[in-house]
Amino acid sequence: MDETLHQGLLRYLDAASLNKLSQCRVGIAGLGGLGSNTAMLLARTGFEHFVLADYDSVEASNLNRQNYLPEDLGARKTLATLRHLRAINSQINAYCFEERITKTNLPELLRHAQIWVEALDVPESKALFVQTALLAGKNVASASGIAGFGGTCLERRTLHKLVLVGDFVSDVTQAPPLAPRVMWAAAMLADAVLDMVLQETKKGV
Repeated sequence: MDETLHQGLLRYLDAASLNKLSQCRVGIAGLGGLGSNTAMLLARTGFEHFVLADYDSVEASNLNRQNYLPEDLGARKTLATLRHLRAINSQINAYCFEERITKTNLPELLRHAQIWVEALDVPESKALFVQTALLAGKNVASASGIAGFGGTCLERRTLHKLVLVGDFVSDVTQAPPLAPRVMWAAAMLADAVLDMVLQETKKGV
C-alpha cells in the first residue's frame, strides 16, 4: 500500500485490521454507478485486491453517477476503474473480466473471490448471480431500489451470507438513476463488505 494512504488509515484502523483488508480479494460484478463507486470506496478503505467484471465501455450517459471522467469516454470500464483505483493506491491489482456474465462462465468467475458485490443492471442477471454465488458459499452484497430522489430511505437487510441494501421499492425504469441515491447505495455496499471482512475482529474473536 502507498505509504501516505497507509499512514492515514492507521489513524482509524489498527495494523491487524488494515492488513486483513489489504490481503482480502473482493469481486465486483458490474462497474456502473454501484460497482465503480463501491470499488473506489473500498480502495480508500485499504482494499488492494479486486476482481473487476464488466464487458462495457464508458459512455456519456454514465458520467452523471458513475466513477468516471470525460477523458474515460470509450475506455473499457474495467481498465478505467483500475486506473482510478491506482490513482488512490498504486499498489492495487485486479483481475479484469471483460465478458458478459452467463450461466456458463459464472462458476469460474466466482472462484476468483470469496466476497462479491453484485452491481448488475438486468434483473435476470442479478438473480442468476446472487443465487449462483450463494450456492457456491460466497458472501454477497447486493442492491435493490436506488432510483429517483427523496422518497424512502435506503435500508440494509442481512440474510446469512447475503446483504441487501436499497429502498426495495423504486425502479430505474420508472425513475432516473441519479448520483445521490446511487452513491448512497454504493457506500452501503462498501460498508457491508468492510463489515464482512472485519466482523471477527469487531467481535473480538
